[in-house]
Formats: sequence, structure tokens, C-alpha cells
Amino acid sequence: MGDEIVKFEKAGVQPFGVNPAGVADHAGYAKNMGFNFPLLSDPDRAIAAAYHALKEDGTSIQRSVYVVRSDGTIAFAQRGAPPVDEIVAALDAGAPGGSRAG
Repeated sequence: MGDEIVKFEKAGVQPFGVNPAGVADHAGYAKNMGFNFPLLSDPDRAIAAAYHALKEDGTSIQRSVYVVRSDGTIAFAQRGAPPVDEIVAALDAGAPGGSRAG
């Protein structure tokens, strides 16, 4: 994960994760996974719903990646775990990223 974080930092991106688990659970999870970025707790799944990351059952979450520019526009959106280079390229190109996640 370290190489990916460096790529994000060079692009001026602060990555973070959103997960429905509680804050107390995140510390252990982040340590076990080797995450070196913040995790936000979304127990009521409001963030997941707002970003159309809920599966059809309305409770399960589909991994999704969004890059939100400082002006609030979406620079990149995709379900799954796209390569970091693809995410950064969307920023470099100034591309809107389409609506592949939603």
C-alpha cells in the first residue's frame, strides 16, 4: 500500500476509506490490513447511499472509488478496486471520470 500512497500524495490526493464498522473496530482492521490512511465510520450507511455504493439489498456495500475535487466535483468514479495509476491519470487528464460507479 505504501507505493500507492506515494502516487496519491504526488497527485495531491488524500485517500481515505469509508466502512460501516464502528470506530473502535477500524483501528484493528486498519492495523491488520496495513492501511496508512484514515477510515471513516458509516454505520447508518448514509455515505454509502449518497455515493450509490449500496448493493441492491440496501445494506451490503459495493467497494467503490470516488475522487472528489476540492470544488466538490467528482473527478473519478468506479466500482471495484481500480489501479491507482488509473485514478491518478483521471486527475492528470482533468477528466470527469464518467459515471461508472453510479
